[in-house]
Amino acid sequence: LALLMTAPTPDTDRPRSRAQLWLLIVIFFVPLTVAFVIYYGFDWRPAGTTNKGDLISPARPLHTGTLLDPQDQPIEEALFKDKWTLVYIGNGRCDERCREALTLMRQTRLALNDDMTRVRRVFLATADCCDVEYLEIQHPDLVTARADEQSDREFLATFPTFEDVPIETAGRIYIVDPLGNLMMSYSPDAPQKAMLEDLRKLLKLSHIG
Repeated sequence: LALLMTAPTPDTDRPRSRAQLWLLIVIFFVPLTVAFVIYYGFDWRPAGTTNKGDLISPARPLHTGTLLDPQDQPIEEALFKDKWTLVYIGNGRCDERCREALTLMRQTRLALNDDMTRVRRVFLATADCCDVEYLEIQHPDLVTARADEQSDREFLATFPTFEDVPIETAGRIYIVDPLGNLMMSYSPDAPQKAMLEDLRKLLKLSHIG
């Protein structure tokens, strides 16, 4: 009788436990998969995105070829890789808007504190390159590259202006990600701290650059 009382009963709970496990897997992974497909497969973004700049969607890979510095020396081909890059495009004489933009880029980078080393600044001069004295004194860490040849027009055309104006007079600042993709832009009338707020979010979320 004692043996009968202690004999193991059939494991009727095992199928139920397995079903519960599969249910948990479905609950966890199905919404994640759907979100991934919608976000990346259909290039959809929620209406309430919080970026302050103009999102360039889809992002545009930059193919620079060989750019030259003001002394006609080649600049490394990986200019737009491995770091987040702020880019301004304009005449090399650097008018008032140019100086405002370059100063904003410099101050934004400094405001990132410990993350400032993850960001570089680039000035693409479309003509009259360049006011070297001003650039060397005011922006010693700025990378200045000539983009004033006919062969550079296709490269410059990658940068959208969002207005019907030539790229060299648009006065915009652009962000390029560490993979070399052009992904955001700021007009001259964008709020002063817009770029800083966006960069802080990007650097916080990014595991690259």
